[in-house]
Amino acid sequence: MTFASLPATLFGDDLVADPHSIYAQLRDADPVHRTVTPDGAPVWVVTRYEDVRAVLADPRLSLNKSNAQTPDGYQSSMPPELDAHLLNMDPPDHTRLRRLVAKAFTPRRVEALRDRVQTMTGGLLATMAGPRVDLMQALAVPLPMGVICELLGVPEEDRRDFRSWTDTLLSAAATTTDSRAAMRQMHKYLTDIIQDKRSRPADDLLSALIHARDDRDSLTEPELLSLAFLLLFAGYNNATYLIGNTALGLMLDPKLLKAVQDDTVPIRAVIEESLRWNSPSPLGVRRFALEDVAIGGTVIPAGSRVWVSIASANRDETKFPSPETFDPHRTTAHLAFGHGIHYCLGAPLARMEAEIAIPALVRRFPTLRLDIPENGPDWLHSFRKRGLKTLPVTC
Repeated sequence: MTFASLPATLFGDDLVADPHSIYAQLRDADPVHRTVTPDGAPVWVVTRYEDVRAVLADPRLSLNKSNAQTPDGYQSSMPPELDAHLLNMDPPDHTRLRRLVAKAFTPRRVEALRDRVQTMTGGLLATMAGPRVDLMQALAVPLPMGVICELLGVPEEDRRDFRSWTDTLLSAAATTTDSRAAMRQMHKYLTDIIQDKRSRPADDLLSALIHARDDRDSLTEPELLSLAFLLLFAGYNNATYLIGNTALGLMLDPKLLKAVQDDTVPIRAVIEESLRWNSPSPLGVRRFALEDVAIGGTVIPAGSRVWVSIASANRDETKFPSPETFDPHRTTAHLAFGHGIHYCLGAPLARMEAEIAIPALVRRFPTLRLDIPENGPDWLHSFRKRGLKTLPVTC
């Protein structure tokens, strides 16, 4: 596909199939690109590293959808009951809610989970029966799902349903009817579990948030419900795709895989490079210009919707030489978890899960190899997430 032949909406099947080549064209020819969303709404897409980094920290670009000034306003795909969360807020509300949730994701609290994550990882690897295994179903999905559900206090028997709902919401192929049904089911489930924990509180994050709502009036009821949704939804899929993408990157480079097995390359460096190479969240949260804002020499009119391409920024040739190469020796900081006041709260937990899971996997199975079809990896059909649906391996 040439730049001249880009479709009216950038966010179609071509972007899902080959995002990096399309973004490379945009960085070169139209780094602040005007297109439309799949539902036809106008949007500006920012693709160069320096511009993306600046937008992520610019207070003139708001996450609050009430600042949209398009003819029809901004129509959220989320019901209001699940929409009052951190990704839709600016200070001071954002500051208030983030302070409440941040207590669960401090480095000390995350480190306290290490033994449990190691135990869960070992248990999952022990059940991997070869010679052919889908690594996503065997490890990359159940580990982060189990960790975030334990942290929040979601019973194990409910986790399969929750994953089904979130997969529907992420799928570009899902119909509006399917998405609305998943929303209704998720809303009912979260309402029920909050009611249950009100009467039977436990030592978990969801009970703590309920306590903040009921005893100190720090949360409204919609904020409580929306935070529960956000923490479950975002709390597992980013880590899931990080584990899968990292395993894929290593198996595509047998020398690097051997270095991880031999502990001659730092696993943290491998994880950071995986976050850059295939960012689990290719697009930052949509923003709305509070005033006319100049980005990369282009003036974005007030009220316009702006998307930053994390995936594109992390493969900007001016920051990352040979950006398509998986190279854990890079020193430039990626933007996979964002930048500024909206930097991902769950980043330490996602990193720890991957840093435990990947070495345990490749050392337990020293002959681990890809077993994917000739047409390549089975990527999730979504422009919002970059992750694998399946990852067949022989072990």
